Amino acid sequence: TGRKNVMNIVEIRNFCFAYPDCSSKVLDQVNLSIQEGTLNVICGRSGCGKSTLLRHLKSVLMPHGTASGEILYKGKRLREIDHRTQSQEIGFVMQNPDNQIVTDKVWHELSFGLESLGYDNATIRLRVAEMASYFGIHQWFYKGVEELSGGQKQLLNLAAIMAMHPSLLILDEPTSQLDPIAASDFLETVKKINRDIGTTVIITEHRLQDIVPYADKAFVMDKGNVFLEGSPREIGAALREQKHGMFLSMPVPMQIYGSTDSQEPCPLTVSEGRQWLERYCRTANITEEKRIKINTDFLASVRAGEQQHAVKEEPAIQLKDVWFRYEKDSPDVVRDLSLEVRKGEFYALVGGNGTGKSTTLSLLSRVRQPYRGKIRLEGRDIRSFKDRELYCGCLGVMPQNPQSIFLKKTVLEDLYSVIGGKKEKQSAEYQIHMKKEKAIEGIVSLTRLEGLLERHPYDLSGGEQQRLALAKVLLLRPRILLMDEPTKGMDAEYKEEIGKILCKLKQHGLTIFMISHDVEFVAEYADRVGLFFEGNVVTSQNTREFFAGNNFYTTAANRMARQLFPDAVTGKDVITCLQKSN
Repeated sequence: TGRKNVMNIVEIRNFCFAYPDCSSKVLDQVNLSIQEGTLNVICGRSGCGKSTLLRHLKSVLMPHGTASGEILYKGKRLREIDHRTQSQEIGFVMQNPDNQIVTDKVWHELSFGLESLGYDNATIRLRVAEMASYFGIHQWFYKGVEELSGGQKQLLNLAAIMAMHPSLLILDEPTSQLDPIAASDFLETVKKINRDIGTTVIITEHRLQDIVPYADKAFVMDKGNVFLEGSPREIGAALREQKHGMFLSMPVPMQIYGSTDSQEPCPLTVSEGRQWLERYCRTANITEEKRIKINTDFLASVRAGEQQHAVKEEPAIQLKDVWFRYEKDSPDVVRDLSLEVRKGEFYALVGGNGTGKSTTLSLLSRVRQPYRGKIRLEGRDIRSFKDRELYCGCLGVMPQNPQSIFLKKTVLEDLYSVIGGKKEKQSAEYQIHMKKEKAIEGIVSLTRLEGLLERHPYDLSGGEQQRLALAKVLLLRPRILLMDEPTKGMDAEYKEEIGKILCKLKQHGLTIFMISHDVEFVAEYADRVGLFFEGNVVTSQNTREFFAGNNFYTTAANRMARQLFPDAVTGKDVITCLQKSN
């Protein structure tokens, strides 16, 4: 409305970029302009070039490689703008909060940027106080950074950047490490900064649910350039028409709407979705009697499906009265934990950051030992395994940070390193070599790494690194797979693939134990879900019962449709129910 004569704060013209020694361009003729004061979301599949593009908007973060084209900031060439102006005016929040925090105390982190720019003490104190109050940091102002949860660290990052009063705030998947509740709080703050202070925001996110509805403009990238831009509703409509894979990443209310023939405007948020769904049911004449019948039929078909996948009774993982703390006099992180996961079951653990989920995983993978209690794998005490038999064939561990297991200069060499490197061709060894090649081929196609074999593992996108880590773990043929946040940084299409991969592995009898913040993914693929709180599992239930019974720890689809279809937990469930009504 009043934004007609607003200037563009960022303009990108015909921008191309390729990493060193790579024939293909990661960015190819990107054109985009960002209006001052707006909230902009850039989305696209993992590996489409989103993070690479954002890093080019601040000189110190630019990756090495060959670039052409132009990037203008406030009408001037970015590379001609001095370091000081850039540090002050362009704020950048990365995926992993630990990579960005530079001091050891919260209050110091807030003042650090201002100190390095040479502000006087009075100004620094005023700005730090202002930021601590605005972000609700005053309760933990004097704490050490290492005591903070992931959500608090990310807020601290944001506050420290906002203390410099930037004109442009860039966020690269800032919530990929946060639990759902911390993530929506964080994104709420980003929206508030844009609304209250008028800071221009550019954000890439895989959790589009919480941010796309509030964007002034959304840009969709594919194969290194922007192929769609517009308001969130326009983007949704275009992706729906093109039947484009990225439609799967759009907020669930949009997807449910997209499966119907509704002519109304597309709902973006859960509350819009709820109102639209009630109107749709009235117009389509889906009466209460009809709904009761649909619900009954739906549950019956679900139960029939569950019985087909009946899990063996024998346990793969048993924890009994397990206690753990990091130091002798520190509080217990895991408290009297007892838990059983059966063979061939997909068990997911959800819960807030800092409740002890990852610690539990480190006990199961024998990285740490409990000071009390028993852990058994396939009926055997975990302490009785030799390292080799534990990690080659029994346990596969997919860490939260995939980079920690990359060793070589290319993806292919890294895969070979798992099974003993590439050998020269000699007759007996040649047979073994051919077997290895077969194994690698199979894993590469399963985890879709075909085009990436010559790339350096660190140059892959977050989602691609997750796939490489999974491939390395699966090459050791584990019977039990432990995964910490396997879907972070993945787009919806690849999540669907990873879901299918896990289902395949489960059919082969693999037991999967996963920690996740990705409620939608867990709802779709897990057999049972446990809620972890204060060092213990509060409840373990079948996935559907778990999500249908919760208010906060549940899916957007369930929140949107529960008053009509209480047992529908995923977007697909709601769509199935609506289709049954025809």
